[in-house]
Amino acid sequence: MAEDKNKVMTPDDLVAAKFQIQKLYAKDVSFECPNAPQIFQETGQADVKMSLAQRVEDLGENLHEVVLTVTVTATIDEKTAYLVEVAQAGIFMLSGFTEQAAHAVMNTMCPSTLFPYARSVISDMVSDGGFPPLMLQPVNFEQLYAQRMQEMEQQRSGEQSAKQSGEAVVEQGNGEAVEVEAPTDN
Repeated sequence: MAEDKNKVMTPDDLVAAKFQIQKLYAKDVSFECPNAPQIFQETGQADVKMSLAQRVEDLGENLHEVVLTVTVTATIDEKTAYLVEVAQAGIFMLSGFTEQAAHAVMNTMCPSTLFPYARSVISDMVSDGGFPPLMLQPVNFEQLYAQRMQEMEQQRSGEQSAKQSGEAVVEQGNGEAVEVEAPTDN
């Protein structure tokens, strides 16, 4: 089993690997405008922040539910203008991938597939909420995944060094939530 986990896929393996979208759906959507109607009297540029979180559930028979949660918070003068959260989900079939390749696909291809749908819902909700249109720029999930894997590897290396030197090591969480500055076109 450990051999399969670390096996590098050959071109023949890639031909046998299958990735299929079975279903895409909005699992949960929320729009809050806690300071309305006073917030519409405020002047100034809104500070927009976006965070991403992802959850994967194995459904059996090579099926996986991937849920990408996108949260956007806009503030004007430290007052929340709006908060939008969309949990965009999909059921994906992955077969013929090594464990390592399947992990990469679920953390890159799946969220890359889901994000445009979440972005569209967020844009509509912000506009329908009485605010100027919000255009979230694409997210490079491959780059985020590579950074996360590099950080995990550095953390493991640090733990090994700390164990060898006798230092205390504090375990950190999985790090599935990623804060990113939301590039927007307003």
